[in-house]
Amino acid sequence: MILPMQAVNFKGSAQLIALLDEAVRRADPHKTTQAIKDALCRLIREREILLPECLARPSAGDDYARRLLYRSEELGYTVVAMTWGPGQGTPIHDHSGMWCVEGVWQGQIEVEQYEIREHADERYRFEHCGTLQAGVGSAGCLIPPHEYHRICNPLADQSSISLHIYGGEMSACHVFAPAGDDWYMRSAKPLSYTI
Repeated sequence: MILPMQAVNFKGSAQLIALLDEAVRRADPHKTTQAIKDALCRLIREREILLPECLARPSAGDDYARRLLYRSEELGYTVVAMTWGPGQGTPIHDHSGMWCVEGVWQGQIEVEQYEIREHADERYRFEHCGTLQAGVGSAGCLIPPHEYHRICNPLADQSSISLHIYGGEMSACHVFAPAGDDWYMRSAKPLSYTI
């Protein structure tokens, strides 16, 4: 389901787009992501944006729901809402070299961060660099090459919703599956939106 923000009338959508446009025009990924992070934290904490209720519905099974809210034709960035059912999460993955800001709208998100220590062909060895518990109104930035992470909803009885602003259209990423002895095998994963 594609819900362009201009077509869906919910509180704060125009304000959010204006702030994102201004931040992306900075053209420096560090300044852009910091400006988006600051704005997103404030907008969520102060409830200046209210997301459509249809986003509260998680997908069935192990996969989280991924819904496109907005795509800037002019500047190329996208806004994606992800709904995580209890225990749903991702494997270790990257963002294919694209910057991203992730903010928690509802519930809680756990983010495990990783750095590559060595690799040979499609085999990678990571070092776990910490785990963050992110609650409502908190946000984080991912800028290549520090983009390897795993995300999950640690709550056993509640869905969580996060907003992700990407520097472009993220239609694929790399995922890393355990291969033994602290090694992981990398493979490409196409991404789509939940209906």
